[in-house]
Amino acid sequence: MEDDQTFATQSLQAQVDDQEKQKKFGTFSGVFRPAVMTIVGVIMFMREGWVVGNAGLIGALVIIALAYVIVTTTALSMSCIVTNVRIGAGGAFAMITKSLGLEVGGAVGIPLFLAQALAGTMYIFGFRQGLTWVFADQITTLTVAGGGVFSIGAIMLCLDLIAFALMFSLAYISTTATFRVQYIVMVLVIIGLGSFYSVAFFPERLIVEPTLFGEFVGSKESGFAGTSFWNVFAIFFPAATGIMIGASMSGDLKDPRRNIPRGTLMALGASATIYITVAYLLSRIATVEELTSNYNVMMDKAVWPTWVWVALLGATFSAGASCLVGAPRILQALGEHKILPKGRWVAKLSPNGEPRRALLLTGAVMLAGILVRDLNMIAPMITMFFLITYLVTNLVVVVEQGLGMVSFRPTFRIWRGVPVLGTLSCLFAMFIINPVLGLTSVAMVMGFYFYLTRLQIPSEQGDMRSGLFVSLAEWAAKHTYNLPNSNERAWKPNLLIPFSDHREIRGEFQLVRDLTYPKGSITLLGLTPETGDDEIKRALPHLGNDFMKEGVFSRWAQVGFNASWEAIGIVMQTLKGTFFKPNILFLRQPKNNDITTDQFQELIDMGRSQNMGVLVFVDEPVAGLGQKQSINVWVRDQSPDWEISMDLGNIDLALLTAYKLAENWDAQIRVVTAIPKPKHLEAATRFLENMLDLARLLDIEIVVETTDFKTALNNAPRADLDLFGLPDPVDFDFMQDVMKARRSACMFVKDSGDENILA
Repeated sequence: MEDDQTFATQSLQAQVDDQEKQKKFGTFSGVFRPAVMTIVGVIMFMREGWVVGNAGLIGALVIIALAYVIVTTTALSMSCIVTNVRIGAGGAFAMITKSLGLEVGGAVGIPLFLAQALAGTMYIFGFRQGLTWVFADQITTLTVAGGGVFSIGAIMLCLDLIAFALMFSLAYISTTATFRVQYIVMVLVIIGLGSFYSVAFFPERLIVEPTLFGEFVGSKESGFAGTSFWNVFAIFFPAATGIMIGASMSGDLKDPRRNIPRGTLMALGASATIYITVAYLLSRIATVEELTSNYNVMMDKAVWPTWVWVALLGATFSAGASCLVGAPRILQALGEHKILPKGRWVAKLSPNGEPRRALLLTGAVMLAGILVRDLNMIAPMITMFFLITYLVTNLVVVVEQGLGMVSFRPTFRIWRGVPVLGTLSCLFAMFIINPVLGLTSVAMVMGFYFYLTRLQIPSEQGDMRSGLFVSLAEWAAKHTYNLPNSNERAWKPNLLIPFSDHREIRGEFQLVRDLTYPKGSITLLGLTPETGDDEIKRALPHLGNDFMKEGVFSRWAQVGFNASWEAIGIVMQTLKGTFFKPNILFLRQPKNNDITTDQFQELIDMGRSQNMGVLVFVDEPVAGLGQKQSINVWVRDQSPDWEISMDLGNIDLALLTAYKLAENWDAQIRVVTAIPKPKHLEAATRFLENMLDLARLLDIEIVVETTDFKTALNNAPRADLDLFGLPDPVDFDFMQDVMKARRSACMFVKDSGDENILA
């Protein structure tokens, strides 16, 4: 626990710098190349012809389209997630963990690791099958000459083990070495595809009229006893499962937030184009009988068959090596979060940053798959595990979008229907392919989940489980008034507004509504003098109902007050123990000496003592809030130490408030600071840029005035609302002077400490 607390107090900028030093790969080398080299592999070279022969050209294109609907929606959801959180190592496991917690992340991460490891075994089998295409005669001769000592099965096993040893050795040396080899392999694959595509320039080879709709005759292994559309789809679908390879490298990427979306979507676009064009050419150069009976038809029909063979070997070798690079990183992340027994041992990295212990365990799983010799009985389970991972990835975005939390600010936004379509498509595919196996896979994942729940692993700070429960509770709370505690990621503005004149609230109605809509709440506290005044009592229900009609949950109460404002303090203490407890005290600077400075300070101190943030609104009497098009957030001068940390210094609530208003106003946010010494200009600008990047606030203008604060008030760009830090102690004259200098409405803000714009 002490280690965790020490880690939490470290400078966030230092963490970012350390991580950047370890990260090596960019969009092309770390995501696009391994993903496209995994997708364009054994299925394309050795099974796509069989798919076209069974389903016909149009049927094959429908199968390709369905597979790419699933993986593309998942890729879009994945891109949305990685641009909203700092996922670290672990790929899909890290994404799911950040949102739904370690238990759900681990329950999906374990089968995802197994799926990627065993997928590597399938690529080894594909590599061996490519070898046998060329050396079939030599293998037969060796079998006969050996007098039965060298059986076909033994030779095949030896070839598999040799391929495994080569792939494993390359991955063990380093990820960089593996990726360098992939550059060569990529060239070979391009040459091989070029050899096949060249048939388009020889009209005498395009002699077959495409069969548009196939008869699903089956395979030679089954004696062409027939098959179904969905069986063909199930065989093809693993071809598209390489999208997680790039994401699995998240801990080794220079900028995962940008590398993963760009690289994955580029890989999908390139691979989809290849699969579609290859399907068309296959339908023109080979008959249905050739396509369904000859798995090597793509090589046999190419202009230069040897190059297609080389491409097949290169693609399968590269895909297998990619699995030996990606799967260990998932396993290493699982160990680092203590999800696995002896997790710390598994998570330990080599001096050059490679997860070699996790690689050894991954190699053991792949070796076990090789020794099974018949992956037909576990290959469908691999597909199911991938589908479950895709399903949960889409589900994360469905949940995040539905919760509408302020912390959900992805820089890669997608339409709400995309993750819903992805979730439903994955469910449909699982149970249409094999309902029994689908239920078995779900049961296995649920078993992992309940096992991890019993371990009571310490929750990672910032996951969305509490946000999910809070939102569900809020929905019920509108009827039952129940609400559990929230956290930084589940933060939303819940305002406590004391007032003695309901006309003040009427005048600020739209501002208060925009501060809280759609997920916040309002508690109206009507203050009546001891002499008794029914006007506020009559107005309160109407005010509350008006906010309800605007989509903001509100409640109200009436209390009497005396000169010491003790009633408000009592109400605050009472609300502290309730659900929907307020976290912001909303005040306006009093007019006509309704309250003294000391009384106002006492009121602020009451809110601070109850761990509430404070917003003090000072209205510009002529223009009011203007056109609601721009908001300035003023950051205090921190010279000479402009350093990013988890404690930004009374800026979190101001930025969150500006973000909420900008969302509801469709306004532009501007961050402004004044530094008297020009030598601090670069440090201040870098601080603001890093802060906004970490906060995921896009298109924010930065203004650094190299002058004193008073001069900056007059020189800085005008806005409809300016947000400043609240002076301590409160100073009415200063606040009025600021408002007059800015000639705009102003809001003075004090954090409670529970807000975090970086969450």
